[in-house]
Amino acid sequence: MNKSASALLSALAGASALLLIATTPASANPNAINPIPVLNGSSGLPNLGGRTRAVFQMTGLASPNNTQSYNVLGTDLGIMWDNGDGEMLTAFGDTAGLGLPNLLAGSTWAWRSNILVRSHTHDPANGIYFDSVVRDIFGQARDLIPSPKIPFVEISRIPTAGISINGVQFMSMMSVRTWDDIGQWTTNFSGLAASGDNGETWADLTNARRPNEGANANFQMNAFLKNGGYVYEYGTRSGRDRAAYIARVREGDIANLGEYEYWEGEHWSKKGDVDAAAPIMGGVGELSVMYNEYLGQFISLTTDPFNSVVMRRASSPQGPWSDPEVLIDTRELPSAYAPSIFPFQTGRDLYFLTTVHSQYNVILMRTTL
Repeated sequence: MNKSASALLSALAGASALLLIATTPASANPNAINPIPVLNGSSGLPNLGGRTRAVFQMTGLASPNNTQSYNVLGTDLGIMWDNGDGEMLTAFGDTAGLGLPNLLAGSTWAWRSNILVRSHTHDPANGIYFDSVVRDIFGQARDLIPSPKIPFVEISRIPTAGISINGVQFMSMMSVRTWDDIGQWTTNFSGLAASGDNGETWADLTNARRPNEGANANFQMNAFLKNGGYVYEYGTRSGRDRAAYIARVREGDIANLGEYEYWEGEHWSKKGDVDAAAPIMGGVGELSVMYNEYLGQFISLTTDPFNSVVMRRASSPQGPWSDPEVLIDTRELPSAYAPSIFPFQTGRDLYFLTTVHSQYNVILMRTTL
């Protein structure tokens, strides 16, 4: 650990010891966390005995990325995508740092809901290193889309998917109304944000929001896939252990909900008929989907109802999807969630990020296919 990290650790030790440490599967509320190494029970990368290995800590005081230099001590939901020009953008969700505590939201930390970093790493065997971060005037990582962080209004605005279309970056984001039981939360809506300057500034596309009601409730948390001129949108209800659904739209119409088609189970529906969507898989948490050249199949990563990280395979975006294969058993890492696939092909090695809630930071994992 570098000198600045060690000094920060010492300064925070007293206060941090009083914070909750998660020892059960990842809770819904991200505010009751402790991102300080050792004090949260973590001392290095998780030692996994199954088919997956922990490679590199992406964020926090124990990360070679030194994210504390822009006030990121802990964070989750590392959503990665190719910006269309060979650079990887990664949006993180609820992020803890030093500063004015957000006590109204139940956090003893200064809290941001959505931040973004950039990287040119294409071979992640030795880690993923960040080149730049979207900062505020004080040099700290800043929210891309502001959130009032008021319970029962909007407590957070969290990215769940990202994609590049013709040089424009799009993020799918969920507006969280309340944190509920473990693994559950309630949203107001999901929507799109767009950036024309490689993620530096973002516009909230209010006309592309899906309210958390009716069949649109099935697309509150999303994953994106580009294939054959279409953007495929995979959706679930808010929370984990849900059924997943799929829609598609021509790339240029991504912000036009009236142009989306929905998979009915046998064929694609007429445009705009969200009620036609049929489940394509069950027991899904946060979802990530990509075509894998080594396997010659589409793969999806998520957590299952037991909170194990699992992979499914399919020959087409809509499936049928295989039974889940366990990549990280919940008995090895019970508080892991939100696996996100590395966007560049790496042969037989499958790299992905997952959040470890007990230390509230994001870890790079590798599975050999």
